Amino acid sequence: MNAQRDDDVGLWDPSDEFYYDQLYLPTGERIPLKVRSGVGVIPIYAVETLDPDTLEKLPLLKTRVEWFIANRPELAENVARIEIGGMRQRRLLAIVNPERLRRILRRIFAEEEFLSPHGMRALSKFHQANPFVLNVGGASFRVDYEPAESNSGLFGGNSNWRGPIWFPLNYLLIESLQKFHYYLGDDYKVEFPTGSGEMLTLWEISQRLSRRLISLFRAGPDGSRPFQRPGSAVEHDPLWRDHILFHEYFNGDTGQGLGASHQTGWTALVAKLIQQVAEYEAPAHPAVGRQFTVKTAP
Repeated sequence: MNAQRDDDVGLWDPSDEFYYDQLYLPTGERIPLKVRSGVGVIPIYAVETLDPDTLEKLPLLKTRVEWFIANRPELAENVARIEIGGMRQRRLLAIVNPERLRRILRRIFAEEEFLSPHGMRALSKFHQANPFVLNVGGASFRVDYEPAESNSGLFGGNSNWRGPIWFPLNYLLIESLQKFHYYLGDDYKVEFPTGSGEMLTLWEISQRLSRRLISLFRAGPDGSRPFQRPGSAVEHDPLWRDHILFHEYFNGDTGQGLGASHQTGWTALVAKLIQQVAEYEAPAHPAVGRQFTVKTAP
């Protein structure tokens, strides 16, 4: 493991094209913690767009941004350039610039890494065969890909960050992709899934991700839903099969519901995704809203 000095700062790893946490040692050295997790996706979420009229109504903000660009170029070069107009001359407030975004998404949209059939995993599947091991201070620490429940009792056996599909991270990614699209427009396309050869706009990808998350609750040809435990007594029971449980998180490979079974906080965000997908597809498919209708338990 290579340690680096404080004067070589930055969470971005240009060789891996991903953001990593760092461990600072008393010696002044720092060790990049090369775990490909949802933590490295978080910088994408720091994004907002401003239309020209809004920016003109915020003269103090405009003045400070101009000062920052003129007087701190060494910092300004590491974030998106707000002075460059995008689609309809919108301005971009973001940590991740468009080129770096493309590089990160290449990894997020790889099915052998973050992208599962039912959304984005919280940890790359890369770590299934390549666990991260840190040896420091005479102790050894290990991070494995755990798509379901944790292999240890830490945090009550909760494994949210070790591989499962977790709605908060997915929802924030979808919203961030849409915000970037407001600025970058239809000319900015990314391969989805990585290696498929299919190039899509960020808005189109946001809808594809939404449908993958929605698929957790949709009944297949045999009537079963991915979130249900295989062989469950209620899977085909006419009195219960349409009562949807909003699990806390979901198996990163199979989509099976895990943790608390009535997490109607963040998992209920699927309702917003259903609404948005239905509105987006409605002009071409008038009946689309009906096919996504679900019942929830009282």
